[in-house]
Amino acid sequence: MPRSAIERSTPRRFKWASVLFSALLLLIALWAGNAALALIEDLFSRSIYFGYAAAAAASLAGLAAAAIILREIWGLIRLRRIEHIQSKAAHAINFDDKAAADEATANLRSLYAARADCAYGLKQLVSHDHEIIDPRNRMRLAERLLLSPLDDEAHRIVARAARRVTLLTTVTPAAALDILFVAAQNIRMLREIASLYGGRPSALSTWRLARLVIAHLAVAGGLALSDTLLQHLLGKGLLGRLSARFGEGAVNGILTARIGLAAKAVCRPVPLEGDARETLGSLMRELVSFEESKNVAESKSQS
Repeated sequence: MPRSAIERSTPRRFKWASVLFSALLLLIALWAGNAALALIEDLFSRSIYFGYAAAAAASLAGLAAAAIILREIWGLIRLRRIEHIQSKAAHAINFDDKAAADEATANLRSLYAARADCAYGLKQLVSHDHEIIDPRNRMRLAERLLLSPLDDEAHRIVARAARRVTLLTTVTPAAALDILFVAAQNIRMLREIASLYGGRPSALSTWRLARLVIAHLAVAGGLALSDTLLQHLLGKGLLGRLSARFGEGAVNGILTARIGLAAKAVCRPVPLEGDARETLGSLMRELVSFEESKNVAESKSQS
């Protein structure tokens, strides 16, 4: 049976959990509003000054709540906008579609129009507008001019988070603190990567981004460490020469790096080609190979 027929025959389930959650939120909002109104009326009956002060405080709280709600909605809109650009860019690259390439390029320009770090790339991209370029190559040109500098910064964000997790979980005395610290660092890394590529990471958009990253990891092979990576680490004898505690920290750093690479793939408006994607092994060689880091530092000092 074709896949489309299977999808059409699958009934869509009514989401009772969403109805329950929405009803509970409505009841809490009504209870809070009624309690605030009763408090203001009671204070007005005692003193007009207390009543006006309570009314002003309630108005300020309502304004702050509205601002938070708008920020959450804007964050979700920005994340969905990046997903839309990514979908159009992938379609343009895979099918050499001119309409999709034009729409994705226009959306990229709008997304990064106010970014000072993308001004030079935008200027260079505009200079190629009147040239005859295939849709696929036009998308790759926009990717090279606009996203390549951001990719370098994303690499530094992931490497920095992985190093921080590796070193600080090594000296953390309790396993519970390890979990809290690793979770906080991963959330911070997700927000930094989302902001780098044009997102507005609010609470709800960060939660949605975390779900997308987990889904990407599930498709790409999950959080399990690959055999080749473990052979690379153990073959150099790093974990054998270091303490068991540092070995645990190294594993946490590897998992953080994998989550960072998945977040980069989710947040990047234009998908990378298979041979251009940064692999976990290449990133971890930079993190755990002290000899290579020393050589890089020496070459930079000589230059």
